[in-house]
Amino acid sequence: MLRLLGERADEDAIAFRTELGLHHEQQHQELFFTDMKYNLGNNPLHPLYVEGPASLEEVPEAAPLDFVRCDGGVREIGFCGEGFHFDNEGPRHEVLVRDYALANRPVTNGEFLDFLEDGGYTRSELWLSDGWATINEAGIGAPLYWYRDDGEWFEYHLDGARPLQRSAPVCHVSGYEAAAYARWAGARLPSEPEWELAATMPPADGNFVESGLFRPRAANVEPVRSASGPRAPAGMFGDVWEWTSSSYAPYPGFSEFEGSLGEYNGKFMANQLVLRGGSCVTPASHIRATYRNFFYPKDRWQFTGIRLARD
Repeated sequence: MLRLLGERADEDAIAFRTELGLHHEQQHQELFFTDMKYNLGNNPLHPLYVEGPASLEEVPEAAPLDFVRCDGGVREIGFCGEGFHFDNEGPRHEVLVRDYALANRPVTNGEFLDFLEDGGYTRSELWLSDGWATINEAGIGAPLYWYRDDGEWFEYHLDGARPLQRSAPVCHVSGYEAAAYARWAGARLPSEPEWELAATMPPADGNFVESGLFRPRAANVEPVRSASGPRAPAGMFGDVWEWTSSSYAPYPGFSEFEGSLGEYNGKFMANQLVLRGGSCVTPASHIRATYRNFFYPKDRWQFTGIRLARD
């Protein structure tokens, strides 16, 4: 690679493929942690990947859940400007969004535990039909990596199993679990345009893999104010990928990368939901407000969480 770049780095095709490859490698760096956690977390001995700081045991209380009003209208989403972006982030285009409200922070473990203890996993009226079939076929009754021991709830992390931290964002829930919780809470999941429009005001910083925590932590929940004054929800980047209600589909005018690179994103645009914001194992330089992640709604092994929305 060094010889190739030394001789041909000025060729557009070589430069583009190299840059794309580096960003693709960042995706695999993230998947390393999700796969590692799945392997270790399903080991009955719950081995540690890393020693965690003791300070994580002292988690502050979560601020009360609040909703931040966001203005709708004919708006634009999608990547624009300079710098790298994946093909699925464009082209930039107009969308019609009605006024909506977005939660000031992600849903916490404690709030999701209230849903569980209220019979959330046994009430079919809360679930999408496919979701209800999925949890019953798989025997799912709690988020992945949650378990009970002597009447107390624990959660496995890459630094070991610990008592459930009620104020930390709930993690490793499927799109079906997210939708069921939202219905139980009298809310809904945000659409992809709603999420992106709210995320363009705060800076794209948060708890990413560089922190070395490898787990969600209680996010700053103070609403962010832009220079022009409007509030924006906090903690939208890092900690947990946030499920949206939007199907993963091409934007109007979408065109795939040319040649063999064309299957990079386009061939996955079926039967999946969009997630936004990155997680505690995402490289910080990899994420931006327009980044579109996607998983099947049954998937739980990724660091996925919930942010509520309302009309």
